Amino acid sequence: MFQDYMITFSRYLILFLSVCIIIRCLRSMLREKYEPEIWAYIRCGKEMIPVHHWEATLGRSASADVRIYRDGVSRIHAVLKRYDNGVWKLYDVFGKKKIWVNGQEIGPSGFRLENGTQINMNGVRIRFYNITTTKHNKLESGRTAAGKKFSPAFTLFELTLLQALLVLQHTYSCSADLLYLIAFGFFMVASMQWICYFSMRIINRNGFEPEILSFFLTSLGMSVAASYSPESIMKQIILVVISVVCFLLFGLWLRKLNRISALRTLAAIAAVAFLALNYIAGTVSGGARNWLEIGGITFQPSELVKVAYIYVGASTLDRLYHSKNLFVFIAFSAVCVLALALMGDFGTALIFFICFLIISFMRSGSIATVLLALSGAAMAGAFVFSVRPYVAQRFASWGHVWEDVYNTGYQQTRCMSAAASGGLIGKGAGAGWLKNIVAANTDMVFGVICEELGLIVGLCAIAAILVLAFFAIRSAQSSRSAYYSIAACAAMTILSVQMALNVFGSMDLLPFTGVTFPFVSTGGTSLISCWLMLAYVKGADTRRESSFAVRPIPVIETDLSDEDAPND
Repeated sequence: MFQDYMITFSRYLILFLSVCIIIRCLRSMLREKYEPEIWAYIRCGKEMIPVHHWEATLGRSASADVRIYRDGVSRIHAVLKRYDNGVWKLYDVFGKKKIWVNGQEIGPSGFRLENGTQINMNGVRIRFYNITTTKHNKLESGRTAAGKKFSPAFTLFELTLLQALLVLQHTYSCSADLLYLIAFGFFMVASMQWICYFSMRIINRNGFEPEILSFFLTSLGMSVAASYSPESIMKQIILVVISVVCFLLFGLWLRKLNRISALRTLAAIAAVAFLALNYIAGTVSGGARNWLEIGGITFQPSELVKVAYIYVGASTLDRLYHSKNLFVFIAFSAVCVLALALMGDFGTALIFFICFLIISFMRSGSIATVLLALSGAAMAGAFVFSVRPYVAQRFASWGHVWEDVYNTGYQQTRCMSAAASGGLIGKGAGAGWLKNIVAANTDMVFGVICEELGLIVGLCAIAAILVLAFFAIRSAQSSRSAYYSIAACAAMTILSVQMALNVFGSMDLLPFTGVTFPFVSTGGTSLISCWLMLAYVKGADTRRESSFAVRPIPVIETDLSDEDAPND
């Protein structure tokens, strides 16, 4: 009797803690007011216009980062860019109307700006003024620091308590010889999250909400692993450690835009090579040739190619408006999607295509480009249905899975039944039966969560991805570079589409594609790629004292003179 009360109490407490974690992260990430950074000023007449980004468009349009509303100035006339060493350059990337700096016409390589440099934009004269590190830090001190209203340490404590309750529930459902292994798995996840938190606090970073949401989802994934194959918990522990370490290292790498640009071509070549190798030497699973074995280690190259695709696709403003760069990216995208289609991995191909649409629109701002891509995709889809009948069969069974519960509808009908049987609070971690179905820990993981932990916890898992997505969109408005903006939005597009296809596909609201639920589905390559994509989101986060992926500014000695300085 006491055991039954403890299980019931723990289920309600897990539900309560899950909701609290999501709400606290949501309020902390989305309720803090927008406070842009200031890096320089543009004087136009008597007006001093602040420059809020390391890359800024100058023009007459209301969408320009620095609006110069004067006759003769184009809608978007030039691009102003700050480099990692604090040097500013001006680029004429449009070439419609010439730009002169200190009497010299700007060439293709741009023009380095000094403090007080005069810029002539088709007869309109403006001046550029840099600010020192001291001035920037003074302005920075007036911005609200991240994590002040909602302490991440307290939210992390709630997550640790939730993990302890999951261990408690597994004690009633697993065999005694596996209990210590499961407890060790959750202990390692909790240890990694606290190590990350204290590491961030040592370097004075307090914006830990994206990591908390990711560790929350990873904890649910650990619970799924403990239910589906508890003997493989050690493998899952190693994958979690590798994923978090890769996240930290990749976040540090993203600090320097010059370093990112230097390896962009190499990343594209590596992505195409991985897909080619997968097509030639990959193994077929579930109708798709999406697995590759090297040195006894099996992994999915397409998961790592997602990270490389974003790395290549995001672009800085000085490259963004050159049409040839967009055409090269379109060709690279076509190669990736075609390779995935040839391998039969149409779920991942769809994810790549949707990500391509987002990046293309953010790079070009052209609806026509998106419509053209959609038209091409429609024709390609018709071709795929004609040569790959099993793909058409999946669409044919969509919405009719209950008509053939022992064949085409086998997985989805079991998944929906199990999810419904869990109710709002679930049966308890490890106490469900869906874990005995093939691919329950990957393709149908949402059903496992709903059955064992309840519908509300399942909805919290969905909300965690959505909160990260909205945060990426909001951060894109204030990120220092277009590269971080595009990369963050593209990363969350991939994770959001994956989540939607996994949830709606398993519930027969969309065709079943067999893609994973980010952070939750077990599988090493998928987990590593999700944590790597989280680094893109951290790179776009410019809240004060928030992101370790944002590099401290270099010391700048020159400053605008006293008579030109704007009032604080």
